[in-house]
Amino acid sequence: MALKFYNTLTRSKREFCPIDANNVRMYVCGPTVYDFAHIGNARPVIVFDVLFRLLRHIYGENHVTYVRNITDVDDKINARALRDFPELPLNDAIAKVTSATAEQFHKDVAALGCLAPTFEPRATEHIAGMIDVIEKLIARGHAYQAAGEVLFDVRSMPNYGALSGRDLDANKAGARIAVDAHKRDAADFVLWKLSSADEPGWESPWGRGRPGWHIECSAMSKFHLGETFDIHGGGLDLIFPHHENEIAQSTCAFGHDVMANYWMHNGFVQVEGRKMSKSDGNFVTIHDLLHTEKFGGRKWPGEVLRLAMLKTHYRQPIDWTVRALEEAEATLKDWKRFAVPMQTVAEMPSQVQSRPLNPLILDAVSDDLNFAAVIAVLHHWRNDIVHTSNGNAVVAFSDALRFFGFLHDSVTDALEMTTLQKELVSLRLAARAAKNWAESDRIRDELAAQGIVLKDNKDGTTTWEVKR
Repeated sequence: MALKFYNTLTRSKREFCPIDANNVRMYVCGPTVYDFAHIGNARPVIVFDVLFRLLRHIYGENHVTYVRNITDVDDKINARALRDFPELPLNDAIAKVTSATAEQFHKDVAALGCLAPTFEPRATEHIAGMIDVIEKLIARGHAYQAAGEVLFDVRSMPNYGALSGRDLDANKAGARIAVDAHKRDAADFVLWKLSSADEPGWESPWGRGRPGWHIECSAMSKFHLGETFDIHGGGLDLIFPHHENEIAQSTCAFGHDVMANYWMHNGFVQVEGRKMSKSDGNFVTIHDLLHTEKFGGRKWPGEVLRLAMLKTHYRQPIDWTVRALEEAEATLKDWKRFAVPMQTVAEMPSQVQSRPLNPLILDAVSDDLNFAAVIAVLHHWRNDIVHTSNGNAVVAFSDALRFFGFLHDSVTDALEMTTLQKELVSLRLAARAAKNWAESDRIRDELAAQGIVLKDNKDGTTTWEVKR
């Protein structure tokens, strides 16, 4: 098994080789907390959650560090705070907006089955680090002050534009130069800007002000992951200018050729064939999908949203439709009929136990997160269970669903069952899924004779208890 990813920087798929296998490091750009996260925001959260799970499986849970930031200082946040809480001082209003929005974000992504990142830094916690990076850029001749701002000098970096493939000379625009006359080049971007008395700000060598957007991620990634690290991820829309400018800041400040060795980007999300837009009425938040009947006239389970998102390869554009959700829901409902609880798997004989991720699944997902290949393996196992009641397939199938966040075991009382009895329970589940009612009844009666009472629930699951 070789772990391979498509690297946006090199425009090629290459084998993943971490800088340090004992400390694999990944940074993914998180939300700006001024509004509820929309379905487009959900895509990188889900995609890189799968990658996080995969890296932990391969290198060990304690050997992977995943950082996903929260941007809590931004002019959009200021505007939302003034709109929603005009009666409050601005800083208090901003605190209300960011705390409520971040809390909702955490609830939403948890409902999508995503693990919490190792660290989730907030921009406002790293102002000193941002100032330090800016001071280094000035000292190295990559930044300058003008008209109350500190700006990055793109012409000071010979390979600026390598990630996005943009040519500075081709991007010259007279109109923009006229508007931003204080810039040496139209593409120069803000590292620090002055704040008025009624705007949030921090003291700095250049006056009381606030950071530009891009410098935040350079400072936070450096603090938690070091000057260079393994993987940087985010949406395709962040390649330019955000990620391009992150590379410029970090490499020029710290004197390295790269900021991250692998750059991974997920594709765009459109809704029912159109670009998502509030003005077009097709702007859909994760909260809307989970808790309201705005999309398709009903609420959708988080695992359905998760599968619908993963069925399209992460680098390809995705059309978010009601039909796609219905298909994902039908698939999950079918899959869950063949899964067994973790406690059943844990007590099965060793010959029908498996690692948390079967080699067939591992090979599929290791090829640039090829989830279509994962689905093909799952369908194969599902059919194998139907036709043969294969215990190995039951276990591997259940483990894979659990690994990818589709199967959540409820907490039940400890069972006083023998290993053989638990194996019989799993075989009966497989027989029921295959509609082999005679075999299902036979096993049920055999267990009943041994004091194990089974109950088939309306939702398709089966629970059991020991007859006292």
